[in-house]
Amino acid sequence: MGICMSCFKASSADATPPSVDVTVKRQQMAEAAERRIQQLENRGIKDPGKVKRLQQKRDELDRELAAAGPQSEPNLRWQVQ
Repeated sequence: MGICMSCFKASSADATPPSVDVTVKRQQMAEAAERRIQQLENRGIKDPGKVKRLQQKRDELDRELAAAGPQSEPNLRWQVQ
């Protein structure tokens, strides 16, 4: 029985694990989260820069259309004779 009891004792290496500062740990977790978000955004995209440029161009066009004001007449007309 004495042989098995030596297995259950904590060794000196297991007694006190090295603790990492909480702020450092949070910073590492935040950086990892940002990397994961960036990887998800770029997943399946061959040229992410091109996609961002197209999106910015589309946003500019939307802003210009919104700044031009609402159109006075509708796009479709219905005529009954």
